[in-house]
Amino acid sequence: MAQARRRTTSRRDLARSPLFEQVSPEVGVLDEAAVDDALRDDPDEMLALLADLAGATDVRLRDLARRLAGRLFIDFARRGPASPRGVGALRDLPYRPDGGDLDLDASLEAIVEGQASAAGIDAERLRVRGWVQPSTALCLLVDRSGSMGGSPLATAALAAAAVACRAPADYSVLAFSRDVVVAKSQLTPKAGEQVLHDVLSLRGFGTTDLAGALLAAGGQLARSRAGRKVAVLLSDCRSTVAGDPVAAAACLGELVIVAPHSDSDEAEAFARLAGARCVTVTGPSDVADALTRALARHA
Repeated sequence: MAQARRRTTSRRDLARSPLFEQVSPEVGVLDEAAVDDALRDDPDEMLALLADLAGATDVRLRDLARRLAGRLFIDFARRGPASPRGVGALRDLPYRPDGGDLDLDASLEAIVEGQASAAGIDAERLRVRGWVQPSTALCLLVDRSGSMGGSPLATAALAAAAVACRAPADYSVLAFSRDVVVAKSQLTPKAGEQVLHDVLSLRGFGTTDLAGALLAAGGQLARSRAGRKVAVLLSDCRSTVAGDPVAAAACLGELVIVAPHSDSDEAEAFARLAGARCVTVTGPSDVADALTRALARHA
C-alpha cells in the first residue's frame, strides 16, 4: 500500500470541522467520551472527522484515532445481518438428529449391517439430506480517483469493515484510480484492523479505470470456491480511461454499486447497462445498511 499513502493533516486543517475542538482540545489528546457524544448527535460528521484524524500530523493523535477508528468502524459495520442470505441447496450430509431427513439409499448398507450386529447401527455411517446455505465471497472496489478525505474516506473504511464482517474468511479489498492497489487479497488472511488502517491511508489522485478495476475484481473472486461471488463497487462510476466497463462487469457473477446520493446519476445509468444493483448513501453511517439491502435483494 506504499503508493496509496496520503499526506498527513495538520491541526489547522482538522480544525475546519466544528467537532474538532470538542474531541481534541489539546495536542496529542483524543477525548473518547466527546467522540461518543458527537457520534450520537451527528454520526456522519464524526466518522468523517475520525477518518481525517487517522491521518493527523500529530503522531499521538493519529495513533489514538487509528485505534479508535478500528473499533468504531467495525461496530458500525456490524449493524444489520452479519452475512447476506442466499438460496440454500439440498446436500448429502453426515447424520445429525436435527440435520434433515434420513437418506435411506445412502444409509441402507449401514442400517442392514447394524440390524444384523449386536453392536447396533453405527450412526457415523448414516447420511441425511439437509439444506446448506451457500458461502459468499465479496470483493470491495474503492474508487480513489477523487477526494479521499473526510466523508468519502470514512465511507470507504466503513464499506471495508462491512465487507469484512459479512465474509470474514473470503473477501478482498481493492483501491483503484488508473491502477489497482490490493489492500487485501481474496484468500490471504489479514487482520481487519490492518485492512481498515490501509484504507484510511488512501489518498485520492489520478484518472479512473473502471473496466480495469472490474476485471481485477473478477480475478480476485475467481480464487474463491464460494457458491456466490459479489463485487461491491464504491464509486460514482465516472470512468475516464479507455475500456469497456459494461463488458468487464459481464464477467462478474454479481455486481453491487454503492454511490453517493448527491452524485449517483452515472452510477445508476451504468447499473442499468451492466445489469447491476445500485444503492445510494448519504454518508458513512449509511454504508452497512445499504450493503445489507443490496445483497439481500438477490436472496
